[in-house]
Amino acid sequence: MKSVRIFPRAPIGAYLLAIVLAIALPILAFVALLLLQLEDNERSALRRDTVQDAQVLARGIDRQLQDMATTLRILSTSPELEKSDFSAFHERTTSALASEALYVILVDAEGRQFLNTRRPYGTPLQRMSNLPALWSALNSQKTEVSDVFIGATSGEPVFNVTMPLPPTAPGAALIATQNAKELAQLVSVDGLPPGWSAAVLDSSGHVVVASGPANLAPASAFFPDLLPDMTATSGSIQGRAVLPRNLLGYAQIPGWSWKIAVWGPIASAQSSITSTWRFLIIGGIALLSIALIAVYVVARQVRGTIRNIAKMADRMGRGDIVSPIETSVIEANQVAVALSNASFDRSQTEDRLHFVMHELVHRTKNLLALAQAMMRQLAKQTDSIDAFQRAVSDRLEGLARSIEVLTSEQWSGVSLRRLIDIHLATFLQAPQQLDVRGTDFLLKPEAVQNLGLALHELATNSVKYGALSVLGGRIEISWADIPGENGSLLRMTWKEFNGPSVSEPTHAGFGTTVIRTHAAAAFSGSVDIEFRSEGLQWVLTAPRHTMERD
Repeated sequence: MKSVRIFPRAPIGAYLLAIVLAIALPILAFVALLLLQLEDNERSALRRDTVQDAQVLARGIDRQLQDMATTLRILSTSPELEKSDFSAFHERTTSALASEALYVILVDAEGRQFLNTRRPYGTPLQRMSNLPALWSALNSQKTEVSDVFIGATSGEPVFNVTMPLPPTAPGAALIATQNAKELAQLVSVDGLPPGWSAAVLDSSGHVVVASGPANLAPASAFFPDLLPDMTATSGSIQGRAVLPRNLLGYAQIPGWSWKIAVWGPIASAQSSITSTWRFLIIGGIALLSIALIAVYVVARQVRGTIRNIAKMADRMGRGDIVSPIETSVIEANQVAVALSNASFDRSQTEDRLHFVMHELVHRTKNLLALAQAMMRQLAKQTDSIDAFQRAVSDRLEGLARSIEVLTSEQWSGVSLRRLIDIHLATFLQAPQQLDVRGTDFLLKPEAVQNLGLALHELATNSVKYGALSVLGGRIEISWADIPGENGSLLRMTWKEFNGPSVSEPTHAGFGTTVIRTHAAAAFSGSVDIEFRSEGLQWVLTAPRHTMERD
């Protein structure tokens, strides 16, 4: 099945460039996303700050209006007013308010003026100019602030704070009037972003006083298109045609009919975001340029390194032993060392393979020779094809078990205890039938095959005629070192107990040959067999070095 190519064929430089772009572009995109989020957060914060700025200015105007209302309450309780001594009241009020640019008017319900501190007492006075504000305050019986209007006496934009008087007072209302321009100092734009303006608006949407670059004149109409959206206690307006790319915040002056408006261009309030965007664009271009130059340099270096490694691999493929090369890339050096080691390992492996093949041929010849010897002995001892086949199958099974355990250990040898367990496992009816005693040691591969044959034959005979043929029978296998003339000898004993009575056979078959003659010859030792009444006893005495692996 043809594999699907995910990535196209391309030089290393193209892939390095792709890696740079795959890393840089998502980072730049993520930073841009963060800036957009920051810009949105800044704009939300700007809306809140704009409303808060309007509320701060509203509190300043509120204090001024509250001070005017407090002044009226104090004056309304003066003894001169209670005695209707208007001349004394005029003189006292004029003196008290001379430094505040604040004037007081006493009127009746029709708006006729009893006195006006803007004029000397006794000067003939007309009706007040702003009758609707008077009548509104008299109807509500609350102190109210009027809309801005052109005063008849002052001839410039003014506003009134009207306080209704009780019925027993000599007049319907006491009014504090002030020029609108006197509030300019309370509407400062010093704390606002550059290019922003602020204004005090009356209930009809006219400017009481304004400051900032908008330069709105007192008593002029504020932006009519925005007034319908300024009905809440406070809020912000953005993106209107009359103020494009501008933000306006407003706040109601608590307890009064006036509002404060603060507005200006969003860009000037978010100049830091704009400069950050500019830095991101310029920095991103610079970063990509530097990355492209770095990619070109690195690509050349890596390409040369890969070509040198490829040459090493080509030589190794031809069977040469290669030496590692030194490069500026640590990983490439590791690959070079690995290729060099692999070339040496390959040479050694080839030598080892030749040795293994030779060893395999040798072992196969030995096994075939052993099998041929068994066949010849069995052919002499059996008188029928069936008996011959059964005997061959039985002996080959024991040999196969020895070879199997040797193969599992890669022909390095097997412990004596494990060999015993493997060959007797299928013959035991219960684990307690076998008792093994002796210090375990590792057998040579040849000893595993030969001793395995003897053990298998002993177990087979025991199942047929000896202790393993009955449930109560038991076998004891033990070994120990004994001194000899030419070195240490190993004596290994097979004893059977509680089995049926045994007697020495009248003729020696192949089984007897295996456990006596073959075992003695294989280990250059001697074998003694006793057919005791309680069971067979088999003793192998041989030099230890013929069995134990070095």
